[in-house]
Amino acid sequence: MHPYLITAKPGRIRRTLTAVRVWTVRLLALAVMTVLGAAVLTVRCARPIVNYVASRAIYLELWAAQRIGRPPVSGLVGAGITDEFVAEFHRARRSATATGSAS
Repeated sequence: MHPYLITAKPGRIRRTLTAVRVWTVRLLALAVMTVLGAAVLTVRCARPIVNYVASRAIYLELWAAQRIGRPPVSGLVGAGITDEFVAEFHRARRSATATGSAS
């Protein structure tokens, strides 16, 4: 190996291309973070509206179920989903505690 290869600076074009690449990646990362932040903000702002619409839909379904004399479907489905979420939460908590105490 020749000594001048170790200390030689890259040429102007190569340094310019490297700088362009670095700043392109930085700007792309900033754009991705901005889009994700906007999406999260939109979801968080829409949450009260979704909750209100869901509660109104439940009342409407209960009213319709009373009129036709059948049980509401959302109550049956919702109870099963809630039970599954609770069971999953407790499973996750037990496994986290077991691994946390072993450390």
